[in-house]
Amino acid sequence: MAIDVRLGVDRFETRTDWVVSRHSFSYGPHYDPANTRLGALVSHNDDVLSPGRGFPEHAHRDLEIVTWVIEGALEHTDSTGGMAVVTPGVVGRLSTGAGVRHVEANPSAEPTRYVQMWILPDADGPPSYDTADVSAALGGGGFVAVAGGDDAAVSIRCAGARFSVARLPARLPARLPSASLLHVFVARGSVLLFGEPVVLGAGDAARITDGVDLHVEAIQDAEVLVWALAAAP
Repeated sequence: MAIDVRLGVDRFETRTDWVVSRHSFSYGPHYDPANTRLGALVSHNDDVLSPGRGFPEHAHRDLEIVTWVIEGALEHTDSTGGMAVVTPGVVGRLSTGAGVRHVEANPSAEPTRYVQMWILPDADGPPSYDTADVSAALGGGGFVAVAGGDDAAVSIRCAGARFSVARLPARLPARLPSASLLHVFVARGSVLLFGEPVVLGAGDAARITDGVDLHVEAIQDAEVLVWALAAAP
């Protein structure tokens, strides 16, 4: 097992007058050939969107786009007819297929913070949009399967990827999923990652190879986002 800690302050950053985006992987003009992906995960953006502002209509293809809101609300509309206002506890999933256009905006009077993640699909299919509310399940304190296979709240077209979220009260431990590759991201609070041990604060991440029988324990109330991934071919 190997644990590679990536501090939040070291992420790439894009800043405009209406959005601040912090990138865990190479993105747009921010390029590092040694940091382009982890398994099928090719983008993990932590965005803060100003009130009433948003991304104009733009196109995507050949991606599974998973959106998780930390604070505020994010309004989604797309060319398939998909439409929703995504709030904390609700996951949004856009399967782009061979091409889709969409718009994302903050409809509220407060900033919206959300994490948007791109997965490379391993199957074809038409564009589609889906959401699911997992708020009740998150009250249990353990990791909830949010996006992935048949037992997750929403499905994605990538058999080797599974997204889970936990909201952990202080001093509550939770077992991480087991996988060839893990991407553990602390959205809020701080946690102790057993295996080294390692302390991860808000915005920090750990990339784990051969992660088996690991758990985290919240030092402060925490929200933790985890991708369990197959090794890249």
